[in-house]
Formats: sequence, C-alpha cells, structure tokens
Amino acid sequence: MAHPAPDPLPPALFGAPELDQVRVGFMALTDCAPVVMASILGFDRKHGVRIVPCREASWAAVRDKLLRGELHMADMLYGMVYGVHLGIGSPRSDMAVLMTLNRNGQGITLSRRMAREGITTTAQLGAAVRAGARRYTLAQTFPTGTHAMWLSYWLASLGVDPLRDVRQITVAPPLMVASMRAGVMDGCCVGEPWNAVAVADEVGFTVATSQEVWPDHPEKVLGATRDFVRTHPNTTRAAMAAILEACRWIDASEGNRTATAGTLAGAACVDTTVGTILPRILGDYADGLGGRRSDAHAMAFHADGQVNFPWLSDGMWFLTQFRRWGLLRDDPDYEAVARAVNDVELYREVAGALGVPTPSVLLRSSTLIDGRVWDGSDPQGYAAGFDISARGD
Repeated sequence: MAHPAPDPLPPALFGAPELDQVRVGFMALTDCAPVVMASILGFDRKHGVRIVPCREASWAAVRDKLLRGELHMADMLYGMVYGVHLGIGSPRSDMAVLMTLNRNGQGITLSRRMAREGITTTAQLGAAVRAGARRYTLAQTFPTGTHAMWLSYWLASLGVDPLRDVRQITVAPPLMVASMRAGVMDGCCVGEPWNAVAVADEVGFTVATSQEVWPDHPEKVLGATRDFVRTHPNTTRAAMAAILEACRWIDASEGNRTATAGTLAGAACVDTTVGTILPRILGDYADGLGGRRSDAHAMAFHADGQVNFPWLSDGMWFLTQFRRWGLLRDDPDYEAVARAVNDVELYREVAGALGVPTPSVLLRSSTLIDGRVWDGSDPQGYAAGFDISARGD
C-alpha cells in the first residue's frame, strides 16, 4: 500500500541524526503497527532517518540482537525491558523505555479440546483446576514479559496458583496456534492476531482479554539500551518522533486503523488476513464459540498521548509482579528503578516538539480484575498483599 510521505521538517528539530538508518526489531504482532507505519508512511524520513523494521522469530532473539547491537531499538514487551535491566534470566544491561506503543489488545485463548471437556468460561476453568481434573498446560510468550504477567494475574484472580496448579511454558507468538493445534498446550496468553487466528482456524476460543485483567494496561514499548540512547541522542529523538507520529496517525480515524490492518496483514509483517487483524483493533469480534465480544478498552496507540507517556507507575507494576512471583528475591527501590529505565524527560522533549500533551504527574491509578487498586504509591505493600504468590516470606 502506497502512502505519500509528509513534507520534511527542518533537520535542526532534534539536531543531525548520528545514524541514517535505525534498525528496529519487532515480532509478528498487531501491536508492531507504530514501528511499521512510521516507515510506511514516511514519518521517519520526515525526521531525517530511515526506520528499518526487522521481523524477529522470538522475543529472546529481539533481546539478544538488541544487546549485541544488531538492532538499535525494538518494539518490546514492557516487562522484558525491566527484566533485562535487572538481569533476570538474561545478561544485564542498562535499558531505556522511550515510550509506550500501545495499550490493551492481548488475549487468553483456550483450545477447542477444553470446550469439549465442558470448560468455556473463566469460572469453569478455575473450578476444574482447583478440583484437580487434570494438570493443564498454558503458554505465555516470555518469562518476564507482559503475557506471563497477565496470565499469572488472571489465574490468581480465579484462585489458581499459576506456579503450582498449572504448567506454564514459553512459546513464540507466531507458533502459538500451531502448538495448540498439535496439543502442546491447553491455552495461551498471546498478542493479536494470534488469538483471532486460533478462532479463524477453529483451534481455540477467546475466554478472556488482557484488558479485563487491567483496563488500559501498558503493553509494548519502544526500548533501547541506555548506551545506544547516550551515544545516539539525535537518532533516538528522530526515531521516537517518527513512531509517536505514527501512533497518533493510527488512532486518528477508523479509516487509518483499517489501512494499518491492511499493511500489517502483508507477508513482510504479520502474514495473515485483514479479517484476523482489524476486528480486534476495533474491539468487536467473534469469540470462537458462536458469540461476539465487544471491548470497551480495545487496542489503542495514542489517545492524545495518554498511551505513549512512560508512566513510572506502569514500570513499577511489573516490578511488583516480579517480586510476587519470585523473579526478584527482595524488594527493589521501585521508584528508583523506574526512573532509571523510563526516560520521561526525553519523551517530554519529543512529545513537546510534536505538540503532544504530557501529564504533569508520573503515576496513574487503575483497578484490576481482582478489585485491587494500583496507583504506584506503595509498591512494596502492593507486592506483599497478595494471598497467592511465590514470595515465601
């Protein structure tokens, strides 16, 4: 699909970029849209760089190539950036969350086998696990990633211990449907369009969504190593500006979201059909059991900048869940870690240059599926307050 490139801005907006090309890693997921559309629409050239979207096979590959310098930036799982920064299950490297790329839009899919066993609702799954019907296997996409956290939080809200009562495995997003078809797992938490593909292929059905776990939750972020940001400040700003403009463009109209779905469906991006991408962007879609779901908190990419702001409380929430599930043995200095990772002032600078409003506060408040309120004010108390956890203290 051809799109006219916007008129160029004066090159001095952020200073001359240190690099002509910026290699940005992504996975075959609907929420890679800001990176892809920044390149397709020419927002990158407008800011003096060329974004080269690089599709990768797994989140581990994204991480490793970023740390080796083969990728300059990446569309990353929010928690994954924090995991690398803290050296949880990976080499440790100082990391930067430059901006949030989207909210919502992930799903929890159960296999058709589960429906044949009489499990079609969250309550039925919780009851079956607690009754010891059998040991269910559920997949997520990366141990410190968002999907692992949504899955564990959702299971715990059902009274299920996600570390003891079920078996969790890690599967790359594009392999989820094939793995479910092969009987490798009973269900998964994964980004779109793979939940929709499971429904279209009559392999699974959508039993819950991530926005039911946390309405308007943060999802993917634009991540980079701190060293890259430090040594390529103008390139970083130019790429951020291009991607932020793409986020704003996608959310500007249903027509833009439709055009985005058409681009993402191509072989170079997600390699699927528009029909498996667009309905879940718009929030009205088939559930795989003959019904339809309507999401009040569908996938969003901008929302007047509210999506993109790197809220400290968003990053701190992932730290609380790392502590809850034993990925951290002790409480970190939650706010200090978030301030080191989330580059709020850099984002404010770029957003301000584009006329995107930014909030004056760094924390926001949300109510999650279990009724608990998260506002970032007492992260240590929040992390310690769950009945189901792996803290062991």
